[in-house]
Amino acid sequence: MGKTQLLNGMNGSENGMSSKPYSGEFVVNKPNGESAKGPDSHTNGKQKLQDTHRPDGSSSPSKHHASILAIGKAVPPNRYNQSTYPDFYFGVTNCSHKVELKQRMQRICEKSAINTRYLMLNEETLKQHPEFYNPGEPSIEQRHDLLEEEVPKLAAQAATEALKEWGRPASEITHLIVVTLSGVSIPGADVRLVKLLGLRHDVQRVMLYMLGCYAGITALRLAKDLVENNPNSRVLIACSELTATTFRAPDEKYMYDIVGASLFGDGAVGVIVGANPYPRIERSLFEIHWAGVSLAPDTAHVVQGKLKSDGLYFYLDKSLPMLLGENIAPFCKMLMAHAPDKLRLGYNDMFWAVHPGGPAILNSVEEQLKLNPEKMSASRYVLVNYGNISASSVLYVLDEIRRRPAKEEWGAALAFGPGVTFEGVLLRRNVD
Repeated sequence: MGKTQLLNGMNGSENGMSSKPYSGEFVVNKPNGESAKGPDSHTNGKQKLQDTHRPDGSSSPSKHHASILAIGKAVPPNRYNQSTYPDFYFGVTNCSHKVELKQRMQRICEKSAINTRYLMLNEETLKQHPEFYNPGEPSIEQRHDLLEEEVPKLAAQAATEALKEWGRPASEITHLIVVTLSGVSIPGADVRLVKLLGLRHDVQRVMLYMLGCYAGITALRLAKDLVENNPNSRVLIACSELTATTFRAPDEKYMYDIVGASLFGDGAVGVIVGANPYPRIERSLFEIHWAGVSLAPDTAHVVQGKLKSDGLYFYLDKSLPMLLGENIAPFCKMLMAHAPDKLRLGYNDMFWAVHPGGPAILNSVEEQLKLNPEKMSASRYVLVNYGNISASSVLYVLDEIRRRPAKEEWGAALAFGPGVTFEGVLLRRNVD
């Protein structure tokens, strides 16, 4: 696989995934709280899209870049220390007699650069569900019954924190994007969140299932396209990842289960995205100037997942860090090409929010881009304190960056996952 192939596979847009404007029926929030429906500005209807009103009384603007307006996080109450997790894991699965395997896990944990993780599963829950760790016992139905409740529950907690920061009513959310690889149910977590959060019944919903660790950036890319093509819209992203779908007893035949049990944690994040923030009402944390995705050819075997009768199985090839290292620079050059020419940005002139999939991945990106060590400090902070929380991870990194003193105005958020897929956004920080 050559670098040219990766660049030729790029798909991105400064104005979102597509330049085609939204068509169809829309909802206008009027200052008095009433709503009105009508056709878009490309029809001959009585009310045109550009005539809509904003909460501050001004008319809707021309197209602006999407902005991240608020971020909220939530984790389960069970906090695990990485140094003692093998004791818990082998004990609760009745595998303490597997001394050599436990020692191998202990070494993995020691090299993981993780101090703590949060998990929904605890000893009490696992005693109620021995099928989760009894070898060969079907458990997919019980896992999904549990996740059907817990995924939207944790997502609602994170989304509530984002709504509090945003400071506007939940009824003003026009679009909902829900991200998870933790179970599948019909109706999905999106429907449950409408009720849990008090969203409008006509909120436009999208579910992103089973994408993996890059899906947090996928959601930002989709939200960017939505808000830039639907004036006055506000998108709520709710990402909720729980490892109950993969938890099982240690087995020498499935060593990646040991690796996964040593690295992954649980967590949810809520993000609100909109274009043209309302003065004195909203504040942009990050402007999203460009979003793109690339699929590395002939790498589908590198990251795989299989849903079986006893849960979700993952396989991660050891070549992943090397593959990322070989291709990250051309991807980032394409991303940076969408920054204003006058800036002449170098890698160390930017802030970096990189998916903390593990120390090898972060080290590979740092080495290939020749980044100063502090550029990865936010990603390493999330890895140390939460582990790898799949699609939520990179959004946790953005939350950490926005809490730190601003040094660089421009930056990038990157994530990787099955495919092998590269997702990235070019960001401008704290634009008021």
